[in-house]
Amino acid sequence: MTEKKINLSDYNPEFIPDGSNMSFGIVVSEWNIEITDALKVGAVDTLLKHNVPSENITVEYVPGSFELALAAQWMLEHLEVDAVICLGCVIQGETRHFEFICNAVSNGIMKVSMKYNTPVIFGVLTTENLQQAKDRSGGKHGNKGVEAAYTAIRMVDLSDSLVV
Repeated sequence: MTEKKINLSDYNPEFIPDGSNMSFGIVVSEWNIEITDALKVGAVDTLLKHNVPSENITVEYVPGSFELALAAQWMLEHLEVDAVICLGCVIQGETRHFEFICNAVSNGIMKVSMKYNTPVIFGVLTTENLQQAKDRSGGKHGNKGVEAAYTAIRMVDLSDSLVV
């Protein structure tokens, strides 16, 4: 039986606002760089596609996914960005390390977002194996980096629309 190709990253471009006045930080984990670099390309391409000026996109790298939250916090403290996109990939191994890292990363990113009242987007793959990661970083299931950039633009727009 052949597996159906389902692009989970498809979105309706009519629902995404113009990003020409927005700025974004992107933090990329170096662990599983083949995967995370593909996520970065998807995110940057999506931001550019929706008119975010390239000079309004700052990309920084950290050693692993665990460090994403702190780097996002530093971006919010030291740069003028409307949102931060965190991109990483944690692949399950034979120990419980996977669970601890995934929980810490998701909680850390959420806490930074709440502390700074700014969108900090969770673009971290948490997969069972390398093939699933490839499928979700530009493979048959789309690119989580695209989804993260889409989410970032939508959240910045929502925040802007709620401020009077």
